[in-house]
Amino acid sequence: MHLLFNAVGDVGMVCFLGAYFLLQRGRMSVDSYAYSAVNLLGSVLLMISLLHDWNMPAFLLEVAWAVISTYGLLRCYRGHA
Repeated sequence: MHLLFNAVGDVGMVCFLGAYFLLQRGRMSVDSYAYSAVNLLGSVLLMISLLHDWNMPAFLLEVAWAVISTYGLLRCYRGHA
């Protein structure tokens, strides 16, 4: 079970790093739906992994990341990005 939670966290980490790399390469825009969606997915996956190996500061960071990413998605949906 430990390996499963670690794998979920690893995928979340790849989401964050992949989105940031694509942003830096100019292949993704910070105002895009995809950027916020991938960041939200990454934060949710990391929160799931943190449920197994609890770390309150890291969990709260991921909650904040999810809230900010959701705000970005709502801005895209409403056409304000």
